Amino acid sequence: MSALPVSALPVITAIGGISPAGRTACHHGFHRLVMDALDSTTRERTLHALSSLMPGAPGADGLLQGTLIRRLENNLFDADNVGIHVNARASAPLVLEMRDMDLPSPVPASWHVTPLGDKRSRVAIPAGAELLLPATRRSRVQSAGQLPSGFDPAALYPSRHHPRALQMAVFGASDMLGMLGIDWSVIQRRLAPQEIAVYASSAMSQLDDNGFGGVLRSPALGRRITSKQLPLGFGGMSADFINAYILGTAGGTGGMLGACATFLYNLQLGVNDIRSGRRRLVVVGTSEAPLVPEVIEGYRAMGALGEDETLRQLDNSDTADHRRACRPFGFNAGFTIAESAQFAVLMDDALALELGADILGAVPDVFVHADGPKKSISAPGVGNYLTMGRAAALARQLLGEKSLRERTFVHAHGTGTPQNRTTESEVLDRIAEAFGISHWPVTAIKCYVGHSLGSAGGDQLAAALGTFATGILPGIATLDQIAPDVHADRLTLSQAHTRPGKQDAALINAKGFGGNNATALVLSPERTCALLRARHGENALCTWQGRVKGTRAHIAAWDAHASAGQTKPVYHFGEGVIDGQDLEVSDSHVRLPGWAHPLPLEDDKGFAEYLQND
Repeated sequence: MSALPVSALPVITAIGGISPAGRTACHHGFHRLVMDALDSTTRERTLHALSSLMPGAPGADGLLQGTLIRRLENNLFDADNVGIHVNARASAPLVLEMRDMDLPSPVPASWHVTPLGDKRSRVAIPAGAELLLPATRRSRVQSAGQLPSGFDPAALYPSRHHPRALQMAVFGASDMLGMLGIDWSVIQRRLAPQEIAVYASSAMSQLDDNGFGGVLRSPALGRRITSKQLPLGFGGMSADFINAYILGTAGGTGGMLGACATFLYNLQLGVNDIRSGRRRLVVVGTSEAPLVPEVIEGYRAMGALGEDETLRQLDNSDTADHRRACRPFGFNAGFTIAESAQFAVLMDDALALELGADILGAVPDVFVHADGPKKSISAPGVGNYLTMGRAAALARQLLGEKSLRERTFVHAHGTGTPQNRTTESEVLDRIAEAFGISHWPVTAIKCYVGHSLGSAGGDQLAAALGTFATGILPGIATLDQIAPDVHADRLTLSQAHTRPGKQDAALINAKGFGGNNATALVLSPERTCALLRARHGENALCTWQGRVKGTRAHIAAWDAHASAGQTKPVYHFGEGVIDGQDLEVSDSHVRLPGWAHPLPLEDDKGFAEYLQND
């Protein structure tokens, strides 16, 4: 019996993005979460990075108050005056004046239209007509995880009416490229097109007025649908933008949608590709911009969001504490919706060593399971037991019993809803019992940044890598008291930041609407390098250590410029466009301009045993 092939190890070589905590690359966003646990030098560096995103912020206090969860600001919409239409019936005849181009076709039979000239008409409408009258209302939900105050991704590049999630994707993917520290042309000289892929999406698609939201709202508001709103609204458009305008790659592309587990679903695609050898470099990510009045009202109608009134009741106060709206595993009222874009570069282990890429960690696998039979599509089920159990078992295999029990931690989905605090804590506690874990550290960073839906797993991944880099595990800041229905016999839930000592791995958990459960095992840089040393030998690691010094120097120089506001997003619109006539095509390969290696047209060895020998 032949031996199974050795899987390539998917290594994380860069992260980037933008969230309520700021810029993701170089752990700036993570540092904002644990600001009060940082040394003075790192704290000042974090504030400096934030200041480049927040022009006009009044000092350190302004930078801190203008980040993380807070009261909805008016840059996206006025939460005190949300536009609506109310139903009414005309009790008397009405006479209106409108542009001819706004007249419906056909004109309703009850309307009497008189041309006025200058392309306008008078319209007489009889009594009894049903009307929609413009009005406003105050949103019952006033808390959100918003990008830093004053930060406008559209102003940084020619955004051309892009939906906000695409603006964030351009910024976030550019942030990721900066932290890669390796010029993309080096990648193109080393790899062929089919060895690269981009998997990125948004769970909610693009629902503001420049995307699907405009398609759906415009007719009812008396506006015309534009030629851009529909194509720019697709949920997979983030991957398309990264391929076309940021990387200029002709590799694999796509993206999965899995509600709140969407980032981990895309991460699984990348991990599977690299482990199988299908790809050598994969960009994975999500960009989610759900701070739209209709989306917020939709989740509120489900009873999922924490409303101001309920927050006041929780605190027995006359005012809602918007900064403490999300309270995972405590007495809570619902989740806090947020926006975020998060991206990561995965490489196979051999490529990372060869290029001298920085190694932030590794993702040996991501496990996904549905819930099985359900009473309702929104109710939790059994799938999360399967994903967490498989992740814990893999950690035991790779790291050993002692490491699993003493040097791993969990990034809980931790939404801040009463249902989540009970069901997820029970999953974690029972898995801990099954694997002999007595004190499993659990963090839940949605208390800081809110729930960014499809990007939530990316927020958690960035925070896990931050813990590996700093040794700080973020506390659950809003956890004044653990709720009595939380299962925490074997879990450690701390309000304060902790330094739990050397950690070998994190289990990142996601529980998505509809039964989309996912758990990723993420290894620390030290344990990743130990695995690489066992596979490639000490000499290969020493050679990599020499190469990575140059990469880290490039990252530091880029970061200094970015933190000073001296860099712009990468956006190559209309540059280097090629067509079929620019290709070299034969029956053995296709060669693209700008790529050192052609795309081979070769036999698929996986089908060799199916073919008969003549």
